[in-house]
Amino acid sequence: MKIAKALTALFGAIVMTMAVAGCSPTAKTEGTGGYIDDSVITTKVKAALLGQKSIQSTQITVTTFKGKVQLSGFVRSQDEAKEAVDAAKTVVGVHSVENDLLVK
Repeated sequence: MKIAKALTALFGAIVMTMAVAGCSPTAKTEGTGGYIDDSVITTKVKAALLGQKSIQSTQITVTTFKGKVQLSGFVRSQDEAKEAVDAAKTVVGVHSVENDLLVK
């Protein structure tokens, strides 16, 4: 009976350790907290783009990973692309902005 309790406790400890480790970030993935932070940054960048009347923001996709924002999609001019990048840089939590916007 003592062995069964010890094995149950050991198994429970292993499961808990694996559950916690599953939420921890690695170089190519992020933990739960990081994912939530990036989702907030993405939403704020989208709102900043919507606030710029000169930017056709519905044509721009925003992706965030560990504070690095990627803007992709289509803009009407290089000036519009620059405005979009500048708007994204104003958002708190943005570490860098990658401009993958294409002029159509």
